[in-house]
Amino acid sequence: MSDTTYLDWPFFSDAHRALARKFDDWAVSHFRSSVQEEDSYSACRNLVRLLGKSGWLAYIVPEAFGGAHPRLDLRSVCLIREKLAHESGLAEFAFAMQGLGSSPITLHGSDALQGRYLPGVCRGETIPAFAISEEGAGSDVRAMRATAQRRGSEYVVNGQKTWISNAGLADFYVVFCRFPEQGENAFLALVVEADNPGLEVVGRIETIAPHPLGTIAFADCRVPSTALLGDEGKGLNVAFSTLDIFRTTVAAAALGYARRALEETVSHVRSRSVFGQMLADQQLTKARVAEMEQDIDCSALLVYRSAWNHDRGGRRNTRESALAKLFATECAQTVIDGAVQLFGARGVVAGSRVEALYREIRALRIYEGTSEIQKLIIAEQVLKRAAQQMEVTHG
Repeated sequence: MSDTTYLDWPFFSDAHRALARKFDDWAVSHFRSSVQEEDSYSACRNLVRLLGKSGWLAYIVPEAFGGAHPRLDLRSVCLIREKLAHESGLAEFAFAMQGLGSSPITLHGSDALQGRYLPGVCRGETIPAFAISEEGAGSDVRAMRATAQRRGSEYVVNGQKTWISNAGLADFYVVFCRFPEQGENAFLALVVEADNPGLEVVGRIETIAPHPLGTIAFADCRVPSTALLGDEGKGLNVAFSTLDIFRTTVAAAALGYARRALEETVSHVRSRSVFGQMLADQQLTKARVAEMEQDIDCSALLVYRSAWNHDRGGRRNTRESALAKLFATECAQTVIDGAVQLFGARGVVAGSRVEALYREIRALRIYEGTSEIQKLIIAEQVLKRAAQQMEVTHG
């Protein structure tokens, strides 16, 4: 049984507590005994449909387009993503990508773009993708080489994107590219439909935790200017404002994986006998369990502080989200590694729960900004705040 005492924290309203309990029941009934399909692409599409049909995708789009709230309630998204990670890594991925891929449209899209894409995302009928990474531009997104040129009422896109979640599965892509005609630091964010003849999926990428992932290429891909998100030349503002929000939810997913690892560990050590006594009675085991609990509780405080901070004013959440993602993903890796160690040989058996958790958690320390990038973001925010305070003090 999962620990739910954190729901009593002041970060949550009664509505959040009710959502958490309702979703817990639903997720356990749908995923606790499920067997993942071999093909992650077909499995993901089915999961998106299930999440949409069951109404859970309503928490990632605004009320005007079928959503549950007038604007994104980040605490709700985090509660859902945490529980999905606890039950099913692929279901968590499917939910997360619906949010990450559509939020640039929610935040920066025209009324026409929002009306065209968000209702389908909410119903689970349309799958989005967030296409920013390139072979030489992962952490350093400003090094991207894909370009767009203005040609009358269209943009013409050329280049490649890789490590793209939902590549080959998505119905549309939010694509970030360089815009040379406005200078070296100008970028665009464009919505490109998957059936555009200038877009091609050129390969799948297999990872240790099977998710739909691949490479897409653009060859004179013509996109109408009405597909622009945000201001021309300011495409990275679209990307960064989206990541500011969704990094907190990555941390929530890490929290869900860690909670499951601790539960599996406690169950195992209470039933395993070693050197004439239960493994749970060994002092080293108790120390490890205590460290796991500490890491999980501290992570939860950072995750839901960040989500609460966003929800109470819709403010930029750069520092808080980076702190949450850095701490929660690093701690979850430590917690899950500890679980594997306590399980011993059973912990590395393919298909076991803790082995699957070990594979799932590793990517969270990399995508949507590596741990190293989070440290840079946090430091920049601290130094910026210090400079502002000094300016106020000294005039």
